[in-house]
Amino acid sequence: MIPDQKRDLGEQPLAPILTELGLKSHDLVAASTEQITHKMVQRGCKGRRLTKNIQGKLLRALNTASGKTYAIKDLFTY
Repeated sequence: MIPDQKRDLGEQPLAPILTELGLKSHDLVAASTEQITHKMVQRGCKGRRLTKNIQGKLLRALNTASGKTYAIKDLFTY
């Protein structure tokens, strides 16, 4: 990681989307066919920098749980 790169980027758009849909982190974990944890979801909402792989897993879980189609750029600002 680049030394000047910030780790904590503030609340991400994922958090209000979950609130708007009435979903909790457990709903994403339960809907996922991949290995994701509650901690991954919480880190994504709080703005901790996630790898592209984990971002993709959260995206697919959200799309499954919500029945809607979102893109990575809809969930994360980095």
